[in-house]
Amino acid sequence: MKTNAAAKKRFSFTGTGKIKRKHAYHSHILTKKSTKQKRNLCYSGTVSAADEAKIIKETVVSLKKSLRKVYGKPSKNRYD
Repeated sequence: MKTNAAAKKRFSFTGTGKIKRKHAYHSHILTKKSTKQKRNLCYSGTVSAADEAKIIKETVVSLKKSLRKVYGKPSKNRYD
């Protein structure tokens, strides 16, 4: 199964396994938005629990790679 390339670029995983995302509406037409709104849009957020399963399905390969970074490669002996 291939990783969805669009999802791979848009989402990343935290060390605890949560999914990080960026806020929308921070790329153009910024003159009519308040400074407070623009400042709050620049921070990253986490994906809601309702959408996590869908995103994990699209980023299965990326998730496995990020888990390997945290926990290391699985051992060949499954009884370890």
